[in-house]
Amino acid sequence: MAGAAGSSWSSLLLGAVAVALAVAAAPSLAGDPDYLQDICVADLNSEVKVNGFPCKANATADDFFSGVLASPGAAANTTTGAVVTGANVEKVPGLNTLGVSLARIDYAPGGLNPPHTHPRATEVVFVLYGELDVGFVTTANKLLSRTISQGDVFVFPRGLVHFQRNTGDKPAAVVSAFNSQLPGTQSIAATLFAASPAVPDAVLAKAFQIDDEEVDKIKAKFAPKKT
Repeated sequence: MAGAAGSSWSSLLLGAVAVALAVAAAPSLAGDPDYLQDICVADLNSEVKVNGFPCKANATADDFFSGVLASPGAAANTTTGAVVTGANVEKVPGLNTLGVSLARIDYAPGGLNPPHTHPRATEVVFVLYGELDVGFVTTANKLLSRTISQGDVFVFPRGLVHFQRNTGDKPAAVVSAFNSQLPGTQSIAATLFAASPAVPDAVLAKAFQIDDEEVDKIKAKFAPKKT
C-alpha cells in the first residue's frame, strides 16, 4: 500500500510540474505573445496575412528608428481638440513581434481624447507638460479618475473604456506606452455612430434611450467632411 501511495503522490507531483511548465511556457494573455527570434522587421507590403506581419528579408537600422513623436500634433485643428500620433509597427517596422509601441497625444486647451478602448494592450501615459483629467471605467461601471500633471504617470488597463481631457488654458501632451506592437483603438462614439455599414438606428435608439431622429443627428456629426 505504501508503494501505491508513493506512486500516486509521484504522479500528482509530476502532473503539477507539467501544468506549471505549460502555464509558464504559454503566451501571456496580457499582451502580445513572445517572439521566437532576435528580429522580424515587418514587411508592410506583403500580401501574406498572419497574426502580425511577415518578416522582410533585409533589415536596416532605419527599420528600428522614427522621429514621428518629436513634434506636437495639430490638436487645435481637430474636432475634439486632441490628436494622437502613433509609433507602432505600422510606423516602426522593427517593432514587429516585440510586443511594445508608443504614441504621443497632444491636447489643445480644453481638448479631449474621447472615451475609447485598446482591445490588445494596457496603456501607460507619462505627462510631458500640462494638466489633464484622466480616468477609466471598470466592467462594474465604477469610474476611477484623477488629475495628473507634468512628470506624472497613469495606467489604463487593457480593454477598459478611458479618456483624457486637458483642463488647463495651455496645450498639454503625453507619451503613451503599450504592451502591444499594434494596440488598436475603438472610439466609443465613432465606433457606434460612424460604422460602415451603419449600426441600425433602432439598435442605437434603444441602447441610448433616444429616438431615431436624434440618432440621425448624431450620425450626421460623424459623417465624413465634404471636400
